Amino acid sequence: MRVLVVEDEPLMAEAIRDGLRLEAIAADIAGDGDTALELLSINAYDIAVLDRDIPGPSGDEVAESIVASGTGMPILMLTAADRIDDKASGFELGADDYLTKPFELQELVLRLRALDRRRSLSRPPVREIAGLRLDPFRREVYRDGRYVALTRKQFAVLEVLVAAEGGVISAEELLERAWDENADPFTNAVRITVSALRKRLGEPSIIATVLGVGYRIETASGTGREDGDRG
Repeated sequence: MRVLVVEDEPLMAEAIRDGLRLEAIAADIAGDGDTALELLSINAYDIAVLDRDIPGPSGDEVAESIVASGTGMPILMLTAADRIDDKASGFELGADDYLTKPFELQELVLRLRALDRRRSLSRPPVREIAGLRLDPFRREVYRDGRYVALTRKQFAVLEVLVAAEGGVISAEELLERAWDENADPFTNAVRITVSALRKRLGEPSIIATVLGVGYRIETASGTGREDGDRG
């Protein structure tokens, strides 16, 4: 299990991290909202432990970002407040559990393991195609056994393409499924993201452009690009 601990009190954050590591739970620390959002964009975490009162974007805002990402990552909120209305507002934001400071480390460990077990019951299947191994639960991608680091948007696009199992997905459908309803239909975001995704996955390219139609995963041998493809 890998956990992101968002806590602005350095001594407490380090004590939590060290204690979790003794329980075989990997933990990274973020001391403010900006660092938390950055780490969430580049690493795959199983659970987020959020202090609500942190510098920069608040713990509530970080929670909203996690929920909006659609990853289904469980959120355990930490707070010094023990009022029912505080807990209610946290749950409304998307928190899965709540722990009031001060707390015993063992209680945190037990709650984290319970959240991890609960999530494991609904883990989506790992998909494999053309040498790619995509794990939607851990948000990890491997190509021919090599780990490939992707941004959230790149992962979302690849997840749609892999799920199509070689079928063609239009740019419009990618925009609809990997972005949101407010995305500009005339943007170059899809082309730019696919181009960056190709670079991350390496050669030979396995994302083929079907001119005038869309994109697909190249399951047969080839370059992964159609004649005349420019992106």
